[in-house]
Amino acid sequence: MSSKYFQREVLPVTALVIMECANVGLNTLFKAATLQGMSFHVFIVYSYGLAALLLLPSLFFSYRSRTLPPMNLSILYKVVLLGLIGCCSNIMGYTGINYSSPTLASAISNLTPAFTFLLAILFRMESVSFKRTSSVAKMLGTVVSIGGAFIVTLYNGPVVIAMSPPSISLRSQSPNHDWIIGAAFLAVEYFMVPLWYIVQTQIMREYPSEFTVVCYYSFGVSFWTGLVTFFTVGSDLSAWKIKPNIALVSIVCSGLFGSCINNTIHTWALRIKGPLFVAMFKPLSIAIAVAMGVIFLRDSLYIGSLIGAAVITIGFYTVMWGKAKEVAMVEDDNKANNEDANEAYLDSPSGSQKAPLLESYKVDEHV
Repeated sequence: MSSKYFQREVLPVTALVIMECANVGLNTLFKAATLQGMSFHVFIVYSYGLAALLLLPSLFFSYRSRTLPPMNLSILYKVVLLGLIGCCSNIMGYTGINYSSPTLASAISNLTPAFTFLLAILFRMESVSFKRTSSVAKMLGTVVSIGGAFIVTLYNGPVVIAMSPPSISLRSQSPNHDWIIGAAFLAVEYFMVPLWYIVQTQIMREYPSEFTVVCYYSFGVSFWTGLVTFFTVGSDLSAWKIKPNIALVSIVCSGLFGSCINNTIHTWALRIKGPLFVAMFKPLSIAIAVAMGVIFLRDSLYIGSLIGAAVITIGFYTVMWGKAKEVAMVEDDNKANNEDANEAYLDSPSGSQKAPLLESYKVDEHV
């Protein structure tokens, strides 16, 4: 029981928190690379292409697997749709970061739980009833988490820990940024992320193989983005050349830890926990960005960050409590249904006829 609890409850939380920490660092690394002239279209093509190559051996194992269903046209259609959503989402997101900063990307990502909750209700992946405390907890916790994340973003307050100004900051902005354009692109991205969650969850129900699906998905994103890059860059071959500097480091790190490991872990978590559970970790990214800035880059810590982080934590655990309560209710209902089915079977003529035979068999066995 303890190992099952660890696998279904503790491991997903730990893995998703680690991935949010990695995403904040990867966004900052990407920002530093684009400031040196790297095209974000080329960045997406190479990073997702690298992820597809790393996951390529999974196709061999899935082909030989006897437990997986065959890859039919319905699944392939959804994988192609997933690739298109991922392509558009990545282009919008990296364009938004290019116009603004990783901090604004973390702030706008706070809208993901709200969008996911609405879409999950529309696709009947989540149920809502104001009469149930679990549903009220999920709605209230989602709103509280979003509010706490915006407190971290918009309110500083007095300084709690003063540090010397760093040379690089997770809150750094581009000198010629345009926050309105950047926020618009990021808002579109984080509306498409819940769509990605919904489609990926449906694919996992039909074809539960994370590595194979993410491999096809990564190839699709690289292919579609490559077509877009061909029309935007044209015959300029110099844009495809990557120098052995921070651009190469950013592509390798993003391909390995972002496109490959991060997407695989998110797909696995979507299969076992659902889209709302995964989306609730997005508000943590702004708190993680602040914490990483204080620990590694000597950013100053403000009272607003502490208050916002506390509010995010309260909202997060409120949603987790609501989800756990719903799971417990489902398990109780299933147990009650099984007991009713057993009683109905024993009360039926076939059940009453078999019961004496079983009893007589036991009596004969003892004699």
